[in-house]
Amino acid sequence: MGEHMLPGNPPVALTLRRSARARRMTLRVSSLDGRVTLTVPQGVTEREALTFARSRADWVRGHIERAPDEVLVAEETELPIAGVPHLLRRGPVPAPRAQDGILWLPQRSRNVARATEAYLKARARDALAEASDRHAARLGRRYTALVLRDTRSRWGSCSSEGRLMYSWRLVMAPPDVLDYVAAHEVAHLAEMNHSPAFWAHVEALFGPHKRQRAWLRHNGPALHRIRFSQG
Repeated sequence: MGEHMLPGNPPVALTLRRSARARRMTLRVSSLDGRVTLTVPQGVTEREALTFARSRADWVRGHIERAPDEVLVAEETELPIAGVPHLLRRGPVPAPRAQDGILWLPQRSRNVARATEAYLKARARDALAEASDRHAARLGRRYTALVLRDTRSRWGSCSSEGRLMYSWRLVMAPPDVLDYVAAHEVAHLAEMNHSPAFWAHVEALFGPHKRQRAWLRHNGPALHRIRFSQG
């Protein structure tokens, strides 16, 4: 994998990735952060790959320009909590409190974004632990650890050692979406695959889940565009 610049106005950062499974060269502009990835089959030279990218420079810039802007969290920013829009405000509260469409932060909170992120992570841990415990008990299996991360490629995972990992941004999604992801990952404690047996466990734990999966597909990228730091 290599980092390159696509010349022009403006220049565009480009990641070159080789794949043994690729049959042709493909360009992808991420809907999450606008990053551009050029995937090429083995055997294609770097020169050939970059020539291909330059020939599609207008297409790349067009997609970048149409991408929604990122939301930088600050006072009066609106963001979802459990699927409900909330405005961020400071007020006379001893600890963060979500109430009537407002997330109140203590007046002493100097960094609103950092205080909001900490509140969301704590709330996510509580919600995901409760859901994971409930589903694991029903399945009759135990998990070994629960870890929160800010992953972009997946909403959750389960290791062969029974370690559950979730994106803490799930706390911004509707509760049934978070619950579905927890059921999905807990089901891997019984089946480390996506076989019919696995999906049967998901159905038994959660029930029909087409709507929740569609919500993540259509609305998940917007949750990743919410930024809690300048970096």
